[in-house]
Amino acid sequence: MTLTVAILGRPNVGKSTLFNRLVGRRTAIVDDTPGVTRDRLFGAGRLFDLEFQVLDTAGMEEADPETLAGRLRRSSEIGLDEADLGLFMIDAKVGVTALDETLASALRGRGKPILLVANKAESDGGATAMAEAWRLGFGEAVTISAAHAQGMGELAEAIRPFVPAAPEPEADDDAGPGDGLVQLAVVGRPNAGKSSLVNRLIGENRLLTGPEPGLTRDAVRVRWQFEGTELELVDTAGLRRRARIEPGSLEKISTSATLQALKFAAVGLLVVDSTQPFERQDQAIADLVVREGRALVIALNKWDLIDEPRLLLKEVRARLDHELAQAKGVPAVPVSATGGAGLPALMRAVVAQHERWNHRVPTAGLNRWFRDAIDANPPPLIKGRRIKLRYATQAKGRPPTFVLFGNQLDELPESYLRYLAGSLRETFDFQGVPIRWRRRTGKNPYVEERR
Repeated sequence: MTLTVAILGRPNVGKSTLFNRLVGRRTAIVDDTPGVTRDRLFGAGRLFDLEFQVLDTAGMEEADPETLAGRLRRSSEIGLDEADLGLFMIDAKVGVTALDETLASALRGRGKPILLVANKAESDGGATAMAEAWRLGFGEAVTISAAHAQGMGELAEAIRPFVPAAPEPEADDDAGPGDGLVQLAVVGRPNAGKSSLVNRLIGENRLLTGPEPGLTRDAVRVRWQFEGTELELVDTAGLRRRARIEPGSLEKISTSATLQALKFAAVGLLVVDSTQPFERQDQAIADLVVREGRALVIALNKWDLIDEPRLLLKEVRARLDHELAQAKGVPAVPVSATGGAGLPALMRAVVAQHERWNHRVPTAGLNRWFRDAIDANPPPLIKGRRIKLRYATQAKGRPPTFVLFGNQLDELPESYLRYLAGSLRETFDFQGVPIRWRRRTGKNPYVEERR
């Protein structure tokens, strides 16, 4: 059993900085603005020889339960309930505040062991916090500076008694725990229902939702299984038009986290608000997924609000085939995140697209198709000479990438490559998957003789 540690406290005491320090990379967004973290973030933490799961939570405040601040506090309390140990953080430079006392009193009643951590204790900055720590009822504070990696040894020794003994080693298994894991990035415009969709899929209110646009800021990862397929769902911040994002803002940082999540994904699940279907920004996000070489699936969310669903579905699919010609055949599945309708069909489409994205075509079958495609539509003439295509091979999958061999390939027009890609999709079921081409021109054996 692995120890799970939840980091708690009021806003802007350095919880996300400590989280990043423990997981060894900048996973959580850090900014001087209070209240940056909103969703619970999990990561594999390590302190010297200690290994554990670490959980970053939103800043806790006193607020009405129905407000955003109230929902954030409830999410943090659930985080402590899910954990084995809590780290309650205070700001050593400020000392113990009235809000710290209120929160500490509430957390003591939840029945979990809690360590008090005084952060921002560079040099002798923790003296005030140490003197006031007894008021919180958690014993002596561990003074650290998460930003400067000070006090990490003392923190490790404080956590050590809570780490369970390592189990006896078991026999090796052929398949590791991460084998076959499908990375699924959930992307879309703000307020399209991405977090609601993920919550409905996993069957719990894991991610913060509400009427306020832009609630999600970090890229939040959730492990889940669907019909035997292991997935990691990555909920991301909504993407607005680039011109509306202020340089250096939190939204800019969140957008960067979304783009990074997409780069490491296998499938991009674009969530579209069906009441405002496939607007310009939806198309821009779809283009981005395809340019990154990811498989694409579109979830037409809020489908229960549509008056003429058949007509709209026909219109959306026609627009997709026209506007996403580079990945023609992208599946668009009507769903309702609130009611759960269409979600099994959506996930089956995701699994199918992932298989297409990984698919490799045998060379013999590929070249039989290649000859037939060239016979049906030969390459064009360039300066009176026909471009000669000799053969093709698949270099890799993820996304499917093919190499063309022949002469004058630099002159081969993009329209002919689109023709080959369309024929390839129809023949080998690469519908909705981006296809990439590389060109290899054979050397002229007479060039050296002339020289």
